[in-house]
This record gives sequence, C-alpha cells and structure tokens, in this order.
Amino acid sequence: VHLVESGGGMVQPGGSLRLSCAASGFTFSRYHMSWVRRAPGKGPEWVSTIDTGGSDRYYAHSVKGRFTISRDNAKNTLYLQMNSLKPEDTALYYCAAKWGTSEGYSDSGDYDYWGQGTQVTVSS
Repeated sequence: VHLVESGGGMVQPGGSLRLSCAASGFTFSRYHMSWVRRAPGKGPEWVSTIDTGGSDRYYAHSVKGRFTISRDNAKNTLYLQMNSLKPEDTALYYCAAKWGTSEGYSDSGDYDYWGQGTQVTVSS
C-alpha cells in the first residue's frame, strides 16, 4: 500500500496550492479519505474528509471556505485545493485512508493507511 503526497511548497500569504495524493495497493474507491496536518511544534490536526463517492465533504473550522477536498476514483487520487493561504497553514500535510466511516481523525493510528507527507510553507 502506498499513499504519496505531492504539490507542497512555499507560497506567500494569500496564495494557493493544490496537493495531490496518489494511492495504490488498495481499493481506493472503497475508502473514505482525509487530509491531516502537523504544524511545527504542534500535534496533528484533522483538516478535511471526503466520503467514498465524493458527495460528502467535511472541513475543520480553520480551513472551511478556503480549502476544497476532492477525489478522482478513476485515477486513485485525492486532492486538496488550498486558497487564501495563511502563515498558520504552514505544516506537513498527510493524506490518510479510512474504511467504514467518514468521521475525521487527527491521529495516524486511527487510519488504515497514512502517507509520508508534503510540506506546505506560507511565508512572505
């Protein structure tokens, strides 16, 4: 099983980034998918979850209205469009897969599969 995140980088406040997570080794379309982030010196924070079919999406209050989660089950890929980025969005962003529930968790131990992360830095 592999979850490989990409698309991170450095961006100025107010800018945008699109993260991708390529999945392999499991039936992607049967898993609810999430993004979780860890800021420097802080614990993990759940960001967003999308259900298996992509119709139900959930967001943390801190990103609602700025971030959009989506998925392409034909390409086994998860996305996170991040707009109006703020310095407090600086973190390592992970994608994670969960069987059976679209509830969002912040701890890697609560997921079935977890990626290696991609760094997002928002700074002027």
